[in-house]
Amino acid sequence: MDQAELFFPQPMPAPAIDVAPLEACDDDTPFRFEEVEPEPRVAYLVRLADYPHPVADAVKVAEQRFRRELDRQLGHDVVPALRAFQNASESGESDLTKDEIALAKRWIKAFDAARTAGLRDLGDTDEAYFAVRVL
Repeated sequence: MDQAELFFPQPMPAPAIDVAPLEACDDDTPFRFEEVEPEPRVAYLVRLADYPHPVADAVKVAEQRFRRELDRQLGHDVVPALRAFQNASESGESDLTKDEIALAKRWIKAFDAARTAGLRDLGDTDEAYFAVRVL
């Protein structure tokens, strides 16, 4: 190998790719979106309350981080977990099913992780808290 080959390598020839048209299948029916039932979703709002330095951008980013972490932790179970937690806080443990108790415990862990993520870059947040409300 000489200097010309080292600094100016010759391009490698591309391998030939055989592109043949696909044959249509008789049993291949088109996908229809009308036949798919959408997942029932309940929207919820997140609001940062009692933050002493109301900079709109910082508050919006904190709320987005909170919501993203809550969605990551709970997935589609955000609203059922919130409702289970509210039921658990309003009634005794004997009134709840095992599933509701498990969802309420998941809510506590997810809310704590989301609060930590949301308040991460805000600084002085002694009295600030996140309020979650189902629409």
